[in-house]
Amino acid sequence: MGKQVLGFEIDAITNSIRNVISGDSFQTEIYRLAKIDLKLITKKNGWNFNWKSEFENNAKEVYKLTIVNNPNVMQGLLSLSIEQGHIFINLLENAPFNIGKKKIYEGVAANLIAYACKISFQHGFEGFVAFDAKTKLIEHYKSVLNAKLIGNQRMIIETSAANILVGKYFKNE
Repeated sequence: MGKQVLGFEIDAITNSIRNVISGDSFQTEIYRLAKIDLKLITKKNGWNFNWKSEFENNAKEVYKLTIVNNPNVMQGLLSLSIEQGHIFINLLENAPFNIGKKKIYEGVAANLIAYACKISFQHGFEGFVAFDAKTKLIEHYKSVLNAKLIGNQRMIIETSAANILVGKYFKNE
């Protein structure tokens, strides 16, 4: 089965996630997704991808982004794999209420990407993260994430760019 081509949009690089209307920032936490969370992540609830299959695949780790002290509301989800020498992002999705013109929070996708970079550093991979991008978003990822195109649609985030993201989102850790 081919790798999923990702089409997440980085709406803002924030220090946490930011309420679009009030401008208030909220500190976030990232946890491994639990089986019980799957009940909330359905197409019926507006999620676009099959997170159950991601969760059940032992080669993948699935994480949820939540606001501190509000662990039951998932702001976004991330599926990654630990590869040789890097972390591979299989899937990333903002919660349905964080997409489009009426979104509540911005900075969700960048927060999740920063977390993948953090895990890369923890594994001794020097922050290297790879993902396959939708063609129309390649330039967006180059400019916003400083990601580099290394193949057809394969992009990587190298150490310097990873350090910037981790420094923004996880400076207190």
